[in-house]
Amino acid sequence: MTIHVVKVGESIYSIALEYGVPMSQIINDNELTDPTQLVVGQTLVILFPKQTHSVQSGETLTEIATKYGLTVRQMLRNNPVLKGEMTIYPGQTLVISYEEEPKSTLSVNAYSYPFITDSLLRRTLPYLTNLTPFTYGMTETGTLVDLEDEKLIAMAKEMGVVPLMHLSTLTDEGNFSSDLASLILNDSTLQKTLTDHIVENMQTKGYQGLDVDFEFIPAKDAQPYAAFIRSLADRLHPLGYLVYTAVAPKTSSDQPGLLYQGHSYADLGAAADGVLLMTYEWGYTYGPPMAVSPLPNVRQVVEYAITEIPKNKIWLGISNYGYDWALPYVKGTTRATSISNQYAVSIARKYKAVIQFDETAQAPWFRYHDENGVEHEVWFEDARSIKARLALIPEYGLYGAGYWNLVRPFPQNWRVLNALYNIRES
Repeated sequence: MTIHVVKVGESIYSIALEYGVPMSQIINDNELTDPTQLVVGQTLVILFPKQTHSVQSGETLTEIATKYGLTVRQMLRNNPVLKGEMTIYPGQTLVISYEEEPKSTLSVNAYSYPFITDSLLRRTLPYLTNLTPFTYGMTETGTLVDLEDEKLIAMAKEMGVVPLMHLSTLTDEGNFSSDLASLILNDSTLQKTLTDHIVENMQTKGYQGLDVDFEFIPAKDAQPYAAFIRSLADRLHPLGYLVYTAVAPKTSSDQPGLLYQGHSYADLGAAADGVLLMTYEWGYTYGPPMAVSPLPNVRQVVEYAITEIPKNKIWLGISNYGYDWALPYVKGTTRATSISNQYAVSIARKYKAVIQFDETAQAPWFRYHDENGVEHEVWFEDARSIKARLALIPEYGLYGAGYWNLVRPFPQNWRVLNALYNIRES
């Protein structure tokens, strides 16, 4: 795999000629919406097939996978042109392997809102170990706020992906409630009621694990929260379910702030079967323009986490989005717009911006002026930034990656992931 950065004067034709691969392959692998207008500074993932198979009349994808000792999901990952579908036709060329073989293995979890399109979910599922629909809330009486997740669970199971139930203190207003968390964590009767509802829902819906995400927990509730995770594990383990939890991106045990103080890495790491580091949102809606997941910041969190949590329990959070800030940034006033990584490139194309790359943050960015003359600054993710973050997983011996979230397409990410890593399948 090569990550090509588009230079002035280049075209799909010239790039394909440079690497000796078909133009159609570059277009399909990167899912380019307008291949005739590349943006200077945008990345293209170039893959080099090692072995291919020409489909014969009557053959099925399952038969071809078996012939070469692959799973069907690996065939789908190697052939994104199939879009997660089993349909093939005589004469079609399928990739069996690439010249660069993966050297590491990891698990992949991803969060998704229920409104994700069927087509996007279907073509993404082959790359996942777990799928976590977002989110079940709860009431002050310990009952669950339901989620329309049936479609996601069914599609995940059809692909052999483990569905995880997601529980949070998120309110209808879109905020995490500290008061609701404190109420639940300090009332054993409410916890039992809530746990009973969780078990019933998991068994009814067909979930195979639980992911708990209580954020903005007061410092006084750090131990009760860890005890709650332990109690969930004690109840769910005999039923065959694992329990995961997400934690704020801390760099020390005594880090101040409501976001951090209620999450004890050591205690939650001991209580849960897996811990997701939410290593994103340094660049955020109300903050100044900067990378969402600057590599030095992410690394600092990982280096602290491995001193408190077993490495084989840690999932690294990966951001699948960017932000567009209007300038000048005014604290308390400026509100950035959340955008997809693909859309960021389309903005650069529309306004003829040149995409830059911050070598320290390991993230792409650019500036442009809109129709009203207002200057903007955009930070997002591309193949280079994703490769840099994923590389931390084998470097530190972590268990896997957790993506927030799937509803925005980012095909280059999945090409990089599949080229560099074997993905654990259930």
